[in-house]
Amino acid sequence: MNQQIKNFFSATAIGAAALCSIFASQATAADWPSDNIRLVVPYSAGGTTDLISRKVADLMQNELGTIVVENRPGAGSTVATGQLSRGGRGINHTILMASPGHAIGPAIYPGLRFDPVKDFRFIRKVISIPNVMVVPASSPYNSLAELVEAAKNKEVTFSSPGMGSSVHMSGELFKSVTETQMVHVPFRGSGEALPALLSGDVDVSFDNMPTVLPHIKSGKLKALAITTPKRSPFLPDVPTVSEAGEQYGLSGFNTSAWFGVIAHNSLPDAATSKLTDALDKVMESEDFLAFLPKFGAEAGIESGDNFRGFISTEVKKWAKVAQEANIKR
Repeated sequence: MNQQIKNFFSATAIGAAALCSIFASQATAADWPSDNIRLVVPYSAGGTTDLISRKVADLMQNELGTIVVENRPGAGSTVATGQLSRGGRGINHTILMASPGHAIGPAIYPGLRFDPVKDFRFIRKVISIPNVMVVPASSPYNSLAELVEAAKNKEVTFSSPGMGSSVHMSGELFKSVTETQMVHVPFRGSGEALPALLSGDVDVSFDNMPTVLPHIKSGKLKALAITTPKRSPFLPDVPTVSEAGEQYGLSGFNTSAWFGVIAHNSLPDAATSKLTDALDKVMESEDFLAFLPKFGAEAGIESGDNFRGFISTEVKKWAKVAQEANIKR
């Protein structure tokens, strides 16, 4: 056999192998999922992220088969997120319920070995929960303006369930924009932070809606403002921070506890589409819509590139806040 014929057959074999590889890849993606899906929760069992994740997993099983929920807490969600970013066996059947910690973590944990935007597929934001600016019922402050004016002239304390939480960072952003003398008082979880607020040991908090809503309804807390751009249907008479604080530069103020599904950036396009379609159906279901009021929540809007863009904006926002407030873990 002369060299030309050998080269021909060699090139043909290589081309055939490449085609087989492409077709195999397409078939694998089209048949996804071919195994149980793991939904990783980057926090401990029993918390808000866990409860939302388990509800979403339960509803998604109707579309995608068995979904196993796995809790991997640690370092403000960065432990589980870092593991996802590194890939490995079973990575294309692994998804994670991201939350504000995904964007806050890189700002306060130096040396993280993942990029919060580039290393992931952003499937869909599922739920958004406003934070509420609240004071004890006994507080002398009855409006955002009254509290800001006081905080310009004396020390005002704001509490959170922990450094780096969305509650803490909401307060830091508010403090930065209003240039007030607010002092952060961190606690070890809502179990400690809420009683301190109710008793008046701290002046104000920017807490998650489900934590404080029952106490607002009962009159034990006063709601001064909602931290999202639109008023909440669960507290329609409470103005937004943007509305109530325009004169203090707070126009456009926007913080929330959000939850959305992400995956490793190697997830095939076909699998991404199936996940997105499944979540769309979940979020349109009566069961999911009936679940939202339990958290004072609204359904998420962003998916795909829009979700990625939202995350990118959040990462930049919290990096600036953390730098200005010198927040590091």
